[in-house]
Amino acid sequence: QVQLVESGGGSVQSGGSLRLHCAASGYMLSRYCMGWFRQAPGKEREGVASMYRDGSTNYADSVKGRFTISRNNAKGTLYLQMNSLKPEDTAMYYCAAARQYSCPLSEYEYNYWGQGTQVTVSS
Repeated sequence: QVQLVESGGGSVQSGGSLRLHCAASGYMLSRYCMGWFRQAPGKEREGVASMYRDGSTNYADSVKGRFTISRNNAKGTLYLQMNSLKPEDTAMYYCAAARQYSCPLSEYEYNYWGQGTQVTVSS
């Protein structure tokens, strides 16, 4: 059974940093496309960052230069380092996996989802 479990969310002030964790498996991280998504109240879920199985990455324009996706296959963990956080980054953040090579930032391409972790940024 595929299981993704996020952690690391919390409340920070504008300009602060958080590091999100997604517990998966080394097998999944090395063979699946992995992504981070977020959904703010009243808004659609949007892609934030994704990582191909070869390690290449893809970012939404809104987070480029501030967020970094990475993974540790030995620990079976996907990360999202978030720096220079802004109030508009406030959302529920989700980890997701897709059984394919291509790694778009479209939620419809992903097969497995975690339960989410809340990030709140105050001004």
